[in-house]
Amino acid sequence: MATTEPKRRRMPRAERERQMITIAEEIFAERGYQASSMDEIAERVGVSKPMIYEYFGSKEGLLVACIRAARAELLAITLASVEGITSAEEAMRRGLEAFFAFIDSHRRSWELLRQEAAVAGQAAMDEIEGIRQQQTEVNAAMLASYLPGARARELEAYGEVIVGACERLATWYVAREDVTAGDAAAIIMRTVWYGLATSTHGDR
Repeated sequence: MATTEPKRRRMPRAERERQMITIAEEIFAERGYQASSMDEIAERVGVSKPMIYEYFGSKEGLLVACIRAARAELLAITLASVEGITSAEEAMRRGLEAFFAFIDSHRRSWELLRQEAAVAGQAAMDEIEGIRQQQTEVNAAMLASYLPGARARELEAYGEVIVGACERLATWYVAREDVTAGDAAAIIMRTVWYGLATSTHGDR
């Protein structure tokens, strides 16, 4: 009696796209952007190379999608980390811990993707800058809720300072195994918070 093999489930487009992005990020981290091939990415995903081009247009488009996905994830965890917090100091600490925990989950690829963006092209660089601007806006909005009298220019500057400090410390952080997300957050707090605290009317 003949048996019929079960039909393979057709993966929804959004799910397939996430799979491609996840695997591409792994390969970019392993080999670097220039040494990575669309053939290898397609093989590891289990799809044809033309399908990847259909989804992302080019290898640079795929790298941009990787950065954009990381940007969305970072925004989601940052906002979730400060939800319901009523103290400026605690909100900043929680946000910083969430940022460095995010770096932990992308330790192999974080710095590589940031560096490789310059090799890939302007679109990838624009996405990296988009992450910076996103986090600056989140920081400024968070601080605005505790500094109702602060001018928009000041809040933006505070946000830029925090983002700059985090980015540079993250570069150092990914190269170490003896520093936790909490340790890294505490370093930023000690460096940045005391200056900001003078503007929070004693909310510490």
